[in-house]
Amino acid sequence: MMGKWSVAAASVLIAASAWALEVGGVQLPERATLAGKELVLNGAGVRTRLMFKVYVASLYLPAKAGDLAGTLAQSPRRVQLDMLRDVGAEDLVNALVDGMKGANAAQDLAAVKPQTDQLVALMKTIGEAKKGDVVTIDYVDGETRVGHNGKALGAIAGAAFNDALLRVWLSDKPVQADLRKAMLGG
Repeated sequence: MMGKWSVAAASVLIAASAWALEVGGVQLPERATLAGKELVLNGAGVRTRLMFKVYVASLYLPAKAGDLAGTLAQSPRRVQLDMLRDVGAEDLVNALVDGMKGANAAQDLAAVKPQTDQLVALMKTIGEAKKGDVVTIDYVDGETRVGHNGKALGAIAGAAFNDALLRVWLSDKPVQADLRKAMLGG
């Protein structure tokens, strides 16, 4: 009888070890697979706006990185947004676009304007992102792939666009400094 309990306890411990971190009440897996490559959880934190918790942002990379340059040097990569509250498409889109404006030089934004417009259109197809929804922003083979609750919404070509988008969270002028630090493993 003791043997069965030991096996059951070991199974529970093994299953629990697949979860790397709990952030904002969201269990984040230690690893993710993207384009056949295993990624590790680099870090995660809670995005707040006007004292409201909006989402948990997590960063998955092939190898840990502690800065923006180390992150941009890797592919594939994923930013995952686990929604902590309902957010309308307009609010989500405006926050991303405003974040891009704050974290990028005007000439860099101008260079990726068509791709930014594509992102806006894709994000609007979500409608309202509900509490518990998961939005993924993957960078694979030179394109940004946007997903919502496991469903692919579309892809946007270009490394420069993905770099500009990642700067929202990871630049020297991020949308939230403590979120940047958390996503970079700090």
